[in-house]
Amino acid sequence: MTAVSKVMTRGVRTLTPSDTLAQAARVMEELNVGVIPVCEGEKLVGVVTDRDIVVRGLARALDANSTQLKQVMSTEVRCATEEQDLDQVLKTMANAQIRRMPVVDAKQRLVGIVSIGDIAAKDRHNDADLAESLGDISAPSTGKTRGNA
Repeated sequence: MTAVSKVMTRGVRTLTPSDTLAQAARVMEELNVGVIPVCEGEKLVGVVTDRDIVVRGLARALDANSTQLKQVMSTEVRCATEEQDLDQVLKTMANAQIRRMPVVDAKQRLVGIVSIGDIAAKDRHNDADLAESLGDISAPSTGKTRGNA
């Protein structure tokens, strides 16, 4: 059993619900990422993805410089905990077709993020499970809401 804490990324950059789409896009470009956790203080309240910005923001002609993240962010976020087994997290990611999950503590405070890339790079004994999960994550959507990130 490998715990999430062994492979997750710590010190994750966050934004607040009152930050704008343009601010989020700049941070994503700077960090070369497609998702940013949204927090009030240390508490995770959602995530904003590049897709949220485009589909929920720009496609609806919302102004990127004035529209706040709380208007477009995903608030129903699947999360992992540091103690959770990676196999369990991979199954959750595959079922929800998501590539990354925020990692929170018991008080829903963000402590990091775990991604398929983290698992691939740092958990070498899990290659078969990883390949299967990546196939499930990448399978064409059935049209149902996929969750987050």
